[in-house]
Parts: sequence; C-alpha cells; structure tokens
Amino acid sequence: MKHLKYCTLIAMGTFFWTACQQKSTTEEIHLAVVASSNKQWTGVAVSRTGRVFVNYPYWSNNVPVSVAEVIDGQAYAYPNMDWNQRTGPESFNAVQSVFIDARNRLWVLDTQNPKFQGVSERGPVLFRFNLETDQKEKVFTFSPGVYKNNSYFNDVRIDTVQEIAYITDSGDGAIVVLNLKTGESRRLLDDHSSTQNETDHLMCDGHRWENSVHADGIALTPGGDYLYYIALTGHTLYRVPTAALLDTNLSSAQLADQVENVQKIPATDGMLFDKKGNLYLGGLEDNSINRLPPNAPLEQITQDPQIRWADSFAMDSDGNLYFTTSQIHLPAEQRKQYELIRFKP
Repeated sequence: MKHLKYCTLIAMGTFFWTACQQKSTTEEIHLAVVASSNKQWTGVAVSRTGRVFVNYPYWSNNVPVSVAEVIDGQAYAYPNMDWNQRTGPESFNAVQSVFIDARNRLWVLDTQNPKFQGVSERGPVLFRFNLETDQKEKVFTFSPGVYKNNSYFNDVRIDTVQEIAYITDSGDGAIVVLNLKTGESRRLLDDHSSTQNETDHLMCDGHRWENSVHADGIALTPGGDYLYYIALTGHTLYRVPTAALLDTNLSSAQLADQVENVQKIPATDGMLFDKKGNLYLGGLEDNSINRLPPNAPLEQITQDPQIRWADSFAMDSDGNLYFTTSQIHLPAEQRKQYELIRFKP
C-alpha cells in the first residue's frame, strides 16, 4: 500500500510541526536506482526521448566532470571531455543545474562561482545545447549588476512560448529574468523578503545543517502564468505572476505587491510541476517527497531513508519522476553513494 500524508505545517515560533492524516491507495511506490556515483551531483534533466543528464557542482577539487549523460547506469562527460576541462569560454566551470525545456533543448546553468569563492570575471553563464546534434546552440551572459560578487545562480526554468528564462540567485537572493530573444536580463525582487533565507539552519534527519541559503527551488506552472520559488533555508512557498515579472513599467514596490505567500511547506531544494499542475517538492528534514496538487492540501507521497536530500527533479514522457540525492546535510564520512532515483508517483 502507498500511504499519502495530507499535511499542514503550523508555525511554533521559529519551528514547525506537521499535522497529517494518512490516506492509503492501492499503488506501491518503488524507488529504482538509475545510477550511483561516488562524486556528488545536484541537477538532473530527462529528454523527451529518455536521455538522462546530471551535473556535478564545483564545490571541491574532486570534480572530474561538470555535466554528464547517464547511459546504462554509467556517467559519460557531455557533450565531450573538452567541454569539461574548465579551460576557457568553450568549457564549463562551476555548473549547478541542468534543465530540458518543452522544446527538448538542454540548458546548463554555470554559476561561475567555484567553491563559493566569488563570481569570476566572466559572470554566470547559461548554455543551450541542441540534443539532436549535441552541439552548443547559444551562450547567454549577464551584465554586472544583474549578478553580484557572491551570487550563485542556482536553478532555471524556461518559458518556451515567450522565450524567457527564470533563474534563482541563492547566493544573494533575487530572481533573474532573461529574455532569450534579445539576451537582455533583469535582476528582480533583489533582497525582497520572499527571496531571502528564513533561518540559519535546518534539522535534516537528525543532523543540524548550518547555512543560510536564499531563493533556490523554482518552478513554472504548466501555462507559464506563475513562478513558484522558495529559499533553501526556509519553509514559505511563494509565487509571483510572470506577467508582473515581465512588466518593465512596474516599480520594485509594485512588483513586490504582486508576490503571494502560498503556504508553509517542508524545506525543499528542487521543485517541479507536472503537466496536470501538481507541484513536486522534496522534504529535506525527513527524507520525503511531497506533492502539492492544484486546489488541494499538500500530501507526502513517500518517505524513505534512501532519500538523502532530494536535490533536483525531472520527469520523463511516461510520468516517471527522477531526483538526485546529494546528501548535503551529512558529514562526508557518513555519506553513501550518491544516487539518481526514479519512481512513478
């Protein structure tokens, strides 16, 4: 039996407790390990033909590649090893996430902030690859002011109708909006309360993880009407109409007035909408995966000790959900193999 927990988080000072009612269904959730690695990964992306990509953040010296394609459980440098040498403009440096959009294009978000030591002179970079040719199609850069010295461009979502990229800056809280037609970008909700961390630590599976990370998880509704986001060290899910983000006539204050507090949720890293409008979220504190259906309460769809910090999410054309376990909260000596897991929600 699969157990769904319908949950409401209730604030108790700076802490939260969860009131849940269980509901059983006839389905069984099986967590299938697609691949494992002794190197830490964060992002995952799945193409419409089932190709799977992951990335390895440059958080230490022990990072042999930045982007890889997973084939038969093995990771191979993508698009080739030259791109993973960190030697120049035609190579990756400090990749944090990968994403495949509705047009089956692969996007690679490079923070250009290796080991959190500050953004390089080049500034963050967003690469676009053609998956039919496995060739770079476009490179987008950002002007100083759109990013700051301690920026960490964390995750990206693409509106393929309007050709807009939305990016979270988890190093210096903000939302970055990039026009993919013109290459122009803007930094919005900079230092707004919704893009800032809410706490200086999380208690994850009994481990105190001390950090203050700003706007991180990001998700775009199927119709592209709303952008959802949350600070990594926080429990408040926010959303803002994309029309407001794209309205250049709005002042900072007017844009801030458009931000909506959705609800309190378990701390999460990645977020992803499916085509039906269900929002999938991690549960960093209790090794869970959660789902927020349209106009319904949050539900916990699975909880398992194997889920060690669900970092990023992707979904294939058959509706299977993929996520990486990055084990960020665990001391190095307590970490097991990093896993890429798939299940049918």
